[in-house]
Amino acid sequence: MARGWRNRSSAPGRRHGGLGADHGGAGAPGAAWGCVRRLRRSGRPRRVRGLQCRPARGGRRQRPRRRRARRRRVPAHGARGGAAGRGAGRLRDRAVRPGGTGDRPARGRQRQGVDHGLADLVRAGGAGPAAARPRRPHDPRRSLSALDGTARRAVVRISAPGGGYDRSGARFWGSGFFIAPGWVLTCAHVVGNGGGDVLGGVTGIDITDWRDRTTEGRVALALPRPPDPDAPPRRWPLPDLALVEVADAEDAECLWLSDRSAVVPAPVSLHGWSQETGELALRFGLGTASGGDGSDGSAMLLRGEIPVAGCSGGPVVDTGRGAVIGVSKGRGHDTAGLAVPVTALRRIADDGPGRDRLHSIISAHDRHHLRRYRTMGTGGSWTGLQQALRPPRADGFTPVLRTHLFARLAELTQPRTPGEVMLLVGHAKRRVIQAPYQPGVEHDPRTWREGVGLLYDLRDGGRTKETGPDRDLELEAVLLYAARVAAAVSRLGEGRDVAPLRELSTWLAGQAESLPDVIREEIHQILHGGSAGPAEPREPAPPGTVELRKPERRDVEPGAPGAAEGRARADVIVEVDPLLYGSCYPWRVKLLLEDGVVTPLAGDERGVPRARLREALREPIARALRQGDVGEHLAEVQVVLPRELFDEPLDAWRLTAPDAPGGGIDPHTMPLGQRRVVVVRDRRRRDHPAIPEWHRRWSGTSRGPLTVVPLRREAPERGHGGAGRESGHAAYGRLSDAADSAVPVYCGEVAGGAGAMAMEAALAAGHPVVIWRRCATGHTDCAEFHHEIARLVGEAGTADGLHRRIRNLRIRCGDPDAPDPEVLWARSIAVLFDSPDHPPLPDTPLYVPGAGWGTGP
Repeated sequence: MARGWRNRSSAPGRRHGGLGADHGGAGAPGAAWGCVRRLRRSGRPRRVRGLQCRPARGGRRQRPRRRRARRRRVPAHGARGGAAGRGAGRLRDRAVRPGGTGDRPARGRQRQGVDHGLADLVRAGGAGPAAARPRRPHDPRRSLSALDGTARRAVVRISAPGGGYDRSGARFWGSGFFIAPGWVLTCAHVVGNGGGDVLGGVTGIDITDWRDRTTEGRVALALPRPPDPDAPPRRWPLPDLALVEVADAEDAECLWLSDRSAVVPAPVSLHGWSQETGELALRFGLGTASGGDGSDGSAMLLRGEIPVAGCSGGPVVDTGRGAVIGVSKGRGHDTAGLAVPVTALRRIADDGPGRDRLHSIISAHDRHHLRRYRTMGTGGSWTGLQQALRPPRADGFTPVLRTHLFARLAELTQPRTPGEVMLLVGHAKRRVIQAPYQPGVEHDPRTWREGVGLLYDLRDGGRTKETGPDRDLELEAVLLYAARVAAAVSRLGEGRDVAPLRELSTWLAGQAESLPDVIREEIHQILHGGSAGPAEPREPAPPGTVELRKPERRDVEPGAPGAAEGRARADVIVEVDPLLYGSCYPWRVKLLLEDGVVTPLAGDERGVPRARLREALREPIARALRQGDVGEHLAEVQVVLPRELFDEPLDAWRLTAPDAPGGGIDPHTMPLGQRRVVVVRDRRRRDHPAIPEWHRRWSGTSRGPLTVVPLRREAPERGHGGAGRESGHAAYGRLSDAADSAVPVYCGEVAGGAGAMAMEAALAAGHPVVIWRRCATGHTDCAEFHHEIARLVGEAGTADGLHRRIRNLRIRCGDPDAPDPEVLWARSIAVLFDSPDHPPLPDTPLYVPGAGWGTGP
């Protein structure tokens, strides 16, 4: 029937191979042809879906007027031209009935493709025929509309007690949104309107959802808590976040929290309740977020449609990725708005109870989204919204895989420190990039899911000749990281982790099937490698399960860099510069990673007075230690000081706030030197290449056996205040003649007077290890000190053997009321432990991170 129809816009005799895809979207040609074929032969004009059709001259009917659709002919396999090739090309221009072999157009499905093209694309997940021939071009406005609708169902308004049903807004405070069943995230200044009883959780507040259903909520946490809750500050300090526990909200719509640490700049949408136009209603706006990633609680700037009054506490949604990246805080200067990044939630985990609470909420968040996806599929879940935002042919680590993985990671025991996450992230990146990896920014992840967020976008940055252009490095890195997480958790030996570990490892084994053989085998080895020599044979795992429990403690992977037992991820370097102007000391805090790479964390080039050094360094050092600690392996603290500060009581510093309760035997509040290694290093040495004597003596003390030599010749017999002081040149000559493994020892202070002169001579002679006491007066046991230190040094044998013994002395002397009388001679003991090689000194040439020696950028 359709054979006799011609297109009015075509030349006489030209056949139209089918109606174009611009009529009703992709897939519509078959439906249009069906209408044409059902027309009766008559002289009356007919319409086919709004197109004018009329009989052609000579009784033949013309086809509807259409622009000629561009057709791409694909030759059949093995055919270049010819009838077979041309026929195969024509077949691809028409919709083929599923399961058929002819060129008859398919019916029925095209109408569905027109009405539900986006849903079909989402269900396809970016793969398969629906992705290869999308039924409707991707329209960002449809995704924005879906995001807006879902976000509205999660945003709540927060009111004073009894004000939830008051639509006049007289008792309306601000906005918030559900991040997990029963948990609302908002700004602290919003709930701070209720005073101390509300901030303390004594008095409940009204939480009203999008259906005007009001329930009671109680503030569980507010950051920071003001000094006087009943008189809240006019401008609430950052991070300005609060968590509200809401009763009877298990069925609430929850937004997806971003797992990325660096999220800006990004296009965003803002959501919240407001009375700006006179009526209390939900508001929606678009803008751009810029600024820091918020690991330190800093604010993001919002440009575009900035928050209006009442939107404080509402979500800031990244419309490009479909995730919440911030919480609206308010207006900034000029036309900018302010938002708090969701990464500032990490501040909750700075103490033990807060860490457990954060882990519980994030785990509930991830379980909720998997449950939502399994119930509603991609059509009504955040997973589906994120899938629709991806390019049509995108594969790799998809939102569906992410939802499944995060829910499985949520069931495991969570990390105790960010260093545990960063260690495994670094191993995964080095493995897939196959080159030295140095992070540009030191992140602060607190959950296993955040480690996954640090592995995105490896496809371009990791492409090398070895990897080739077709490998999906992102997916490889994520699955390798997840396998290492499983193995690390399994070594904890927690009974509650056994079943979740089996579930995770079974899932990983299935996902790894599509990876290259070497990566798939490596994942299997990480999960099931066990011990090289088990003490006793193990029973085989039940069918369909895996066994992660290791009969012996062992590396995550034999020979993996940095995976060796007994080492922290990094040590902490605290640098204090000499006075340059005035009375302020500039300072910096850095991480010294296992491969010698130094990563800066914090600093103040203007400096602070000596009396304020502890206060200024307390929080940066605490953050650095969290980055360096891995499990039971604690980071060392190496303090690089000008010589006039060598007697600063660094090992006695506490990292808790001055008004925090202290005392007792608490690992979180005890002095630094009682829990970990704290040593002094010389600042002046770092400005010049290492002298040969320094290298030689470092090798000698590292090999041992250690011996002692008095820093001042007269001190063992006459004390540090006795007569007959040795001159500086005499001390230099004597210390230069000492054995390479000798350790200078002194019973007094070295920051000034005769001790300072002797210390200068020792450093000039290249000595890397020196032991002394910071106190100058109040003791008469100098001879005992020299005798006991000589015995201790001999027992230590090598320089590394000193650390444990010095720490034990500090613990035994640490009780201010009842110190151990047998070690009173060791009070205020200090150690110089100064390597010329770690980190490298200025004579070491710089090279580009990721490049080998002698290679260019």
